[in-house]
Amino acid sequence: MKTTYGHLSYCTNIHAGESWTAHFTALKQNFGGIKSRISPGAPMGIGLRLSNIASEQLTEKEELNKFKKWLQENDAYVFTMNGFPYGGFHNTIVKDQVHAPDWTTKDRVDYTRRLFNILVELLPENMDGGISTSPLSYRYWFNSAEAFGEAKDTATQNILDIAILLVDIASATGKTLHLDIEPEPDGILESGPEFIDWYINDLLPAGRKRLASLYSVSADEAEKLVKTHIQLCYDVCHFAVGYEPHQEIIDQLKHEGIRIGKFQISAALKALMADHADQRSKVKEAFTSFNETTYLHQVVARKKDGEFVRYPDLPKALEDAENPLVNEWRAHFHVPIFEKDFGLLQSTQSDIAEVLEIQKKHARTNHLEIETYTWEVLPENLKLPIQDSIIRELEWVAKQLS
Repeated sequence: MKTTYGHLSYCTNIHAGESWTAHFTALKQNFGGIKSRISPGAPMGIGLRLSNIASEQLTEKEELNKFKKWLQENDAYVFTMNGFPYGGFHNTIVKDQVHAPDWTTKDRVDYTRRLFNILVELLPENMDGGISTSPLSYRYWFNSAEAFGEAKDTATQNILDIAILLVDIASATGKTLHLDIEPEPDGILESGPEFIDWYINDLLPAGRKRLASLYSVSADEAEKLVKTHIQLCYDVCHFAVGYEPHQEIIDQLKHEGIRIGKFQISAALKALMADHADQRSKVKEAFTSFNETTYLHQVVARKKDGEFVRYPDLPKALEDAENPLVNEWRAHFHVPIFEKDFGLLQSTQSDIAEVLEIQKKHARTNHLEIETYTWEVLPENLKLPIQDSIIRELEWVAKQLS
């Protein structure tokens, strides 16, 4: 729905089903009930997630026309898409394979190209459209500095292939589309500073060179094109896991002229790690109840001296739970954003409130998308019917913005 501070919706990766038929069925079953509560008298946007298989199916003209008709009949529109998970995302072990194929591959480029060709067909006039994507790759797939650097260079050039596509789409249609890179713990780009450093020192120099030559424009004009079409997906959960200072990062992005394509509104788990052994054991037990096998749940622990310890997944952190040098854990687990307390654990809900206040003072983007996809793997006592859960999340954000 359109708010004073941007288009607000939820990411449909909450719905299981990897084929377009299954995904469309879930939309038809759930969207009407959600819209009737959230936006009964006005159009409501959808944050569409398509797997590679679903994108191939929706590319078919007949299927695309059916979906366009359904959107029109249901007073709905698509303004943002989630192009991070390429393959299966539910009822399968995802873990680090959420990055595969990564941005070093033709498959990732072709998939993203296909998504943009769909989005330009669905996007209403006078509205920008964005697609969020992987932070280049998963850093632990590369066992040397040389391999890591080569992967970053290849990924950068492949992302510029998409920038060129988007420049051409803008020229042909007048629609502005952007690829929104999403930093994540243990990605090649896992934090705000890493993203900004890559953008300034890798992407822009390569982009100025390629686009200036291709379009016969100045280096400054080429840089403007890159900044228009390659932006940041600011996932609040990911930034909160890394204890990142939101205002400082957002101000630095503005200073460098780097745009935020989308705020992905999501919450992580956190807890203080007590010095007393019995209390620490209870916190460990509480985290253990969230130790499921589908997704990666990276943990960043803050030590008493302010330094950090990073664990690639929750089991590794649990093995080190008695570490006396650590006094706080934050875990990558997209918990419901309308809950602040989970027994002995808390959510990073206050980070969301802070980011939304920043958006209210000076809007950084037109796209606000709630992304809580872990409903199926939550502990049983936290599960609610999907429609009720989505409605509660949208209502909570709307209240923060009002």
